[in-house]
Amino acid sequence: MHHATHGIILRLLRQETRKNLEAVYVDQHFGLVAECRNGSRKAYSELYRLYSKAMFNIAMRILNDENEAADVLQEAFVDAFSRIADFRQETTFGLWMKQIVINRSISQLRKRKVEIVPLDDTDVESIPETSQPDSEELELQVQQVRAAIHQLPDGYRVVLSLYLLEGYDHEEISHILRISENTSRTQFMRARRKLIEILKNKGIAY
Repeated sequence: MHHATHGIILRLLRQETRKNLEAVYVDQHFGLVAECRNGSRKAYSELYRLYSKAMFNIAMRILNDENEAADVLQEAFVDAFSRIADFRQETTFGLWMKQIVINRSISQLRKRKVEIVPLDDTDVESIPETSQPDSEELELQVQQVRAAIHQLPDGYRVVLSLYLLEGYDHEEISHILRISENTSRTQFMRARRKLIEILKNKGIAY
């Protein structure tokens, strides 16, 4: 079986995320949000139905624990709907909701006393850049990479997930995690190295 390089797979993941983010900027559920702001319980239930799965997946990517992700999901929706009057629709409901879920997930990690940015002696400068694109088997391997990300230590998984799977840039990640932008970049490179090691052990990348 021909193996695509790790760099191409990770770049495809990032491109896919950015494409999805661009799509949600058109808020298809503007009317439901307006009804919810007017106190409609039906609209509340419908928004939960539409967004709960995606928001649970976001929480899982950060927490890697189903029970904690489920708790964060419920708390995030309670928080969102209690503050729905403050939502000015300067962005979409989905992106606003996503920010609440991420913030609550990070807070939950800190309650665990997780070191968001662990110390590591990885030589970041030695991490190779990507090679030429190879389109074979990419879609299957993207799913394998997503699964492998869950095997990363918490500190690595958070930064890698925020960048690759949630589409944040390093400036945004630095604000979310309260770290410097340079630390975010370095941590991403270290996380990428760890991910590559996992993929090599699975025979997915070389």
